[in-house]
Amino acid sequence: MYYLDPHIHMVSRVTDDYETLAKMGCVAMSEPAFWAGFDRGSVDGFRDYFRQLTEFEPQRAGWYGIEHYTWLCINAKEAENVRLSREVIAMIPEFLDRPGVLGIGEIGLNKNTRNEATIFLEHIDLAMRTDEQILIHTPHLEDKYQGTRMILDMLTGDRRIDRSRVLVDHVEEHTIRPVLDAGFWAGMTLYPVSKCTPERAVDMIELYGPERLLVNSAGDWGPSKPTAVPDFILAMRKRGHSEAAIRRVVYENPLQFFSQSRNFRFKPPEVPELAGL
Repeated sequence: MYYLDPHIHMVSRVTDDYETLAKMGCVAMSEPAFWAGFDRGSVDGFRDYFRQLTEFEPQRAGWYGIEHYTWLCINAKEAENVRLSREVIAMIPEFLDRPGVLGIGEIGLNKNTRNEATIFLEHIDLAMRTDEQILIHTPHLEDKYQGTRMILDMLTGDRRIDRSRVLVDHVEEHTIRPVLDAGFWAGMTLYPVSKCTPERAVDMIELYGPERLLVNSAGDWGPSKPTAVPDFILAMRKRGHSEAAIRRVVYENPLQFFSQSRNFRFKPPEVPELAGL
């Protein structure tokens, strides 16, 4: 089955992973800007990173027939450096009209601090002034519920925001309902050691239905599995869900969400997929 991975950090992966993903049916992916494992020290470091995301990674993905898209920001983990964060936010518009740039992301909160909230709101303002979609990171488990509530309060307090153009990612059982009830898209990140397993994601699909739900692998530099979306497809089949229901979540939903971006120019594969594969 063809699928799109809406959140995967391919800068952390080797080229063999692109080949494996292509063989497993991945036809497109989106890569949000994220924390590199260390705090960067200058705006030029981010400029080089954004060039990698908009120049080299699309080329590397293209070698295997995969379309690569991206989102730009400074991650919440680096937001305590407010001066650098503002320099990066001021630089981002240089890249917003490049092919494959879908919007601002992954922005959000990490430890739910005042500085993180300040930089989150300044990213939101940039997205509104430039008519960009938004992809949001919610905190890890110990801070997730409070951080998700703070994020939703800030989003719903801005009347400029079209909620159908915002994806709130890394939802779990205790945060998915308020995200969907507020009218946003919700993403479930499939991790081997935290966040959500494929089986738990299937549980949430069965509870809430497929509307405005996405699944992704994250595939970053930590313990993660870039082929987690095919694992989810298999878990759905084991529960007896139809091919049409699975395709809705892994193919049609990401297309519907991404199609709201002016830089999303997806071309469907010319070779028809085989039923059950």
